[in-house]
Amino acid sequence: MNRLTNTIRPYAWGSTTAIPELLGTAPTGEPQAELWMGAHPGAPSRIDRGQGPVALDAVIDADPTAELGEAAVKRFGPRLPFLFKVLAAGAPLSLQVHPDLAQAAAGYAEEEARGIPLDAPQRNYKDANHKPEMIVALSPFDGLCGFRRPAEAADLIDALGVPTLTPYVDILRAHPEDRALREVLAAVLGADPAAMAETVRAATEAAARLAATPGTSHAAAYAAYAKAAHSFPGDRGIIAAMLLNHVRLQPGEALYLGAGVPHAYLDGLGVEIMANSDNVLRCGLTPKHIDVPELLRIVRFEAGDPGVLRPEAAPDGEELYPAPIDEFRLSRYLLAPGADPRTLPAGTPQILLCTSGEIRLRTVDASHAASSPAATLTLSQGESAYVPAGERTELTGQGTLFRATVTA
Repeated sequence: MNRLTNTIRPYAWGSTTAIPELLGTAPTGEPQAELWMGAHPGAPSRIDRGQGPVALDAVIDADPTAELGEAAVKRFGPRLPFLFKVLAAGAPLSLQVHPDLAQAAAGYAEEEARGIPLDAPQRNYKDANHKPEMIVALSPFDGLCGFRRPAEAADLIDALGVPTLTPYVDILRAHPEDRALREVLAAVLGADPAAMAETVRAATEAAARLAATPGTSHAAAYAAYAKAAHSFPGDRGIIAAMLLNHVRLQPGEALYLGAGVPHAYLDGLGVEIMANSDNVLRCGLTPKHIDVPELLRIVRFEAGDPGVLRPEAAPDGEELYPAPIDEFRLSRYLLAPGADPRTLPAGTPQILLCTSGEIRLRTVDASHAASSPAATLTLSQGESAYVPAGERTELTGQGTLFRATVTA
């Protein structure tokens, strides 16, 4: 096994305190949004096997089969198929959606054929992969996930008492579900920006009043929309956000976000895992490019419950967060003092993250390991390790450990 040295991404929406508190470091005063763990070329983790720090993607490139296992290479190719993160939102992330695998492949090929540079602001598809993801809350975590029922969205918007929103309310109440949601989202994103800015201002002022009124239905959602408006005053994405379910996760609860599901993270600390892709289509709460026609083609206009997940316990002590995806598999171990050791299965690449306490790792079988890894390793809160596919590892100690790998 190998201790990871990871990169912190300083995106503007990041919290200034949450990641430093997890790592036990002093805040810098600047936002610290994401701690990346993995082999993404944008910010690969580094390991040291005795010859100095080396980027994990370079280590894997040198011998993919030994590092990832023959089965993983055959299924996903010669790269780590997931990216693991600690995410700390101090302000809303952009309201966004991800394509499915076929849409990503077609969109990437089309933009490549048109010669659009990968770093062009109007580029939608940075790669040919899909980007399903999961977030598990480490603190109370606010987000938006999937569409509300149109009738519920109509009631929520109508209660604001803003006359310019009445046409949207009428559409939501008059048409079938998918048509209603599509028409309203298209109308909001296609509206005149100046006129919409005034509507957003009136709507967010009303939302703040309703959030502070005892007994108001959807008070928590109104408070979230009003708070988001402080970061994005006048942004039409505030109205688009009112079409979505507001979710508050408690620590240990999770959301799975599949293709076509509009979502945004608003506030809180969590661990996130995703397929190794940068494909994002935005629909608000951002100054970045919004391709409305392509967005409307990708979004799934299906309303329903956001589907809060809780881990499923197994007899060996592992608690699995189920997801209908093979590129990643996320679970956790809650280790109590004096408990029997837990042994992790070998055969797949793993990243292990300690989020509380102190966890001791011990190699119990490295007969097929890619190198001579450390025999023992102790992870304190915020520290992580990479375990190559040929290594079987034993856990002891006290605390919480998240395990990121692929479906075997």
